[in-house]
Amino acid sequence: MGAAKSKRVPRAIREQQMMDAAVRTFARRGYRAASMDEIAELAGVSKPLVYLYLNSKEDLFSAVIRRESAALVAAVTAAVEAEAAVDRQLWSGLTGFFAHTAEHPDGWAVLHQQARAQGEPFAAEVAAMRAEIVRFVTGLIAVAAKEAGCAGELADREVAGLAHALVGAAESLADWANAGTADGTSASRPSGEHGRPTAREAAATLMNFAWAGLDRLMDGERWSAGD
Repeated sequence: MGAAKSKRVPRAIREQQMMDAAVRTFARRGYRAASMDEIAELAGVSKPLVYLYLNSKEDLFSAVIRRESAALVAAVTAAVEAEAAVDRQLWSGLTGFFAHTAEHPDGWAVLHQQARAQGEPFAAEVAAMRAEIVRFVTGLIAVAAKEAGCAGELADREVAGLAHALVGAAESLADWANAGTADGTSASRPSGEHGRPTAREAAATLMNFAWAGLDRLMDGERWSAGD
């Protein structure tokens, strides 16, 4: 009796394997240097199959950006303690953000480094993801201001500016915390007290930097240049 035929891999699973290979390749080689041959080899498929399923290199890169963006937003949203105090919501969301970027350094490198460096239309994909996170943080700061009784003093533009600054700080801190992890050298900088910070430590660092200042701002204390 002949050997049983191997089961055919479903298209959805095969596409995810290709996408996983593409994320790793784009993160470590860069968009322009990455080749479809390399992606196909890493995925264990033929190059024609990659083109058949995911079209061009540009289409594949866009699909990768959309997938990684959706995963990051979902991770932040799922981590938020919705019924908690505002500062706890922000801290839990930041913890989810840092945990996800640490667990998926290649995806983060694609979003924060490669996609932005390639210009349109890739940068617009990342901007849409970032805008969604900024809207969430803006809402939290607005609620905190209202609870502190200073909603009138903190104008909408100032609240939005604080949210953008906080998200930018989180992105920068994620780059620092994940330094080396997207190029295969993460073993040289383990997570923990003497290595790169854990997600909770990174979130606490940013809360110590930002939230303490927000508390003072909402108490009416403002820095002045003395002009």
